[in-house]
Amino acid sequence: MTKLQSALVSRLSLVVVGLSTPRLRREEGQTFVEYAMILALIAVIIVGALTFLRGKIESAYSDIANAI
Repeated sequence: MTKLQSALVSRLSLVVVGLSTPRLRREEGQTFVEYAMILALIAVIIVGALTFLRGKIESAYSDIANAI
């Protein structure tokens, strides 16, 4: 019985120590998601700007093509 009791006590102490210490969290996945969200926002802004400036871009390319 003493082996069983010592095993239980050691397991219980490990659990208590594990609960009392702050846990280290991995943040690599969070960082990746943050960068992906930033890239998605930049892509939306670029698409919006190109849509808004479509007429000016077309006329600029037409002017260049006519000059050549």
